[in-house]
Amino acid sequence: VRGGRDRIAAPGECGRLLAALDGGDRSLWATAMYGGLRRGELMALRIEDVDLGAGVIHVRAGWDPSVGEIATKSGKDRRVPISAILRDYLDEHLLGLEWQEGLVFGATATSPFTLSPTAGRARRAWKAAGLSSITLHECRHTFASLMIAAGVNAKALSTYMGHATISITLDRYGHL
Repeated sequence: VRGGRDRIAAPGECGRLLAALDGGDRSLWATAMYGGLRRGELMALRIEDVDLGAGVIHVRAGWDPSVGEIATKSGKDRRVPISAILRDYLDEHLLGLEWQEGLVFGATATSPFTLSPTAGRARRAWKAAGLSSITLHECRHTFASLMIAAGVNAKALSTYMGHATISITLDRYGHL
């Protein structure tokens, strides 16, 4: 599906998009694409929220540029499974961080990444590689489509996406 906020990357395209990026950016976009986290959730994700041993990301907060850390959109914490492919990206990223606690994708341990320069670097890398760009929100749609293709049921997907009700998930992704 292409157009507006409905762009979904095909599985093979996901790998090419990520391969075109530099290390830190690669893991951020991989977490959006293979974990389905919202931009604010990616900004607020803390190292202690990533449990590689249990294979789960604990989504406990979001980020608002004006306010800072906020509750998740649904107001509830959730657990998102870490797929094998995402695990490799996260493992490499966490091992390369200069800090042991704090934000996973922060400019520093306490300051989140800034969207405009992050997205700009990605767009330039994808253009240089001859690839169509994708937004973090479109990566979230890609995650949903990959989960549906893998046979994940609608209730589980709704939980992973952090939707308040299953009807939101079915309304948004039922056509897939």
